[in-house]
Amino acid sequence: MLALVEIAGGQFEVEKSKKLTVPLLKGNDGEVLEFKNIFMINEDGNLSIGQPFVDGTVTAKILGEKRDKKVLVFHKKRRKGYQKLNGHRQRYSYIEILDIVKN
Repeated sequence: MLALVEIAGGQFEVEKSKKLTVPLLKGNDGEVLEFKNIFMINEDGNLSIGQPFVDGTVTAKILGEKRDKKVLVFHKKRRKGYQKLNGHRQRYSYIEILDIVKN
């Protein structure tokens, strides 16, 4: 079974036991989350497309948290001697899809 689901503002194609990296979710490691915004479900060729959503749930478990590579942001104003260097590391959640249920 395949589903297209909205997780943290993004659309992800998920299957059972698939592991994903998504933008940071609130919750601790090992916590189980449910996502109800499902755009499409494909059950063995039987396609269900929502208007805008399909009734069902996607259950996922948080495996951990990761951080991306550092992104450097450099600001400069020419002929003024102004230079500024900032950087940040984006945080992500690592999740595993446990189940996809269509109501």
